Amino acid sequence: MPRLFFRLPAFSLVALCLAASACIFVSAQTPAPAYQTNPKYLSAMSDARQLTKGRQLIFAEEAYKKANKLAAGQDPRCLKELYEVQVNLGQYKEAASTATQLESIATSPAEKATAQLDRGMALFRQAGEKGKTELLQAADVSFKAAIASDPKSGTAHFFDGRILARLGQLDAASEQFKQCLSCISPKDPAYLRAQHFAENPALSTAKFAPAFEVVALDGQRFALDAMGGRVVLIDFWATWCGPCNEELPHLKKIAKEFAGQPLVIISVSWDDDESKWKNFINKNEMTWTQYRDADHKLSKSFGVEAIPHYFTIDSDGVLTAEMLGSGSDVEGKLKKLIAKAKAKATPASDKLASN
Repeated sequence: MPRLFFRLPAFSLVALCLAASACIFVSAQTPAPAYQTNPKYLSAMSDARQLTKGRQLIFAEEAYKKANKLAAGQDPRCLKELYEVQVNLGQYKEAASTATQLESIATSPAEKATAQLDRGMALFRQAGEKGKTELLQAADVSFKAAIASDPKSGTAHFFDGRILARLGQLDAASEQFKQCLSCISPKDPAYLRAQHFAENPALSTAKFAPAFEVVALDGQRFALDAMGGRVVLIDFWATWCGPCNEELPHLKKIAKEFAGQPLVIISVSWDDDESKWKNFINKNEMTWTQYRDADHKLSKSFGVEAIPHYFTIDSDGVLTAEMLGSGSDVEGKLKKLIAKAKAKATPASDKLASN
């Protein structure tokens, strides 16, 4: 039974006076909504946020719904926070409905685009791995609406590309990925992925790990999507985690056994104490790529809540396996993936010569 370690230019006086009087005029014409001073609404919002902070999401959702009712559905902050809770609960149908409410009270193209994007994301998740056609089509409509509201939304272009690929519209998908590239910086961790998908849209239908780029302990930048042609093993761990320490000899064996092979290992630590982490790495001769996830941002993007936790990614960047706890057959999975990567890299002429 695997053992887990849980955690978790200055203005003139006249100009200033004019500005002040303008503010007074606007304020007189647009008083604050009544719900903002309603004690019941304020109490419900406070409860909802405290429950969310305490990860009591089911109760938080009910508190947000109560606050939303008291605000007559007119508070965008309440709706946005309710949406996030519903997504975290996996209640994607409800989250899509909440995003529709947000769109209905949007007062600017940017707010409208955000709500449309949120609805598209909820529908995309609701479609699931099997990709129900009607949900994918509804998500496509939402993403295209977001693009109409904000043509420079790289996120909307990217996910509409994924939707279109799953619907079998590969040329249209490729065009959306290209549009995404025109909207985001080459320094964006998602840039390389969008580039790969623009070249091969069908690849976007596979399951991928979150795109990320970090600066490792040795000062080198590690970008997941720049590892093309190599297998990647991501190891989430900590110096204070007993099962992780039990796994260390196994991980060192893998690093030594596959040295020179198309494999990259990156260990992501949960350690708070930087010096202790560095000393541990030096003492135990952990020579592969090391990164300390001090704010747990990377871990959260992977959904990691317990360690040791492993992810294997093939030479195409596809997430092939997720293993939790000590005693996982990491080595066996890596052997198959490395063999596949080597075979793929072998020129056709060499294959014929060997037959």
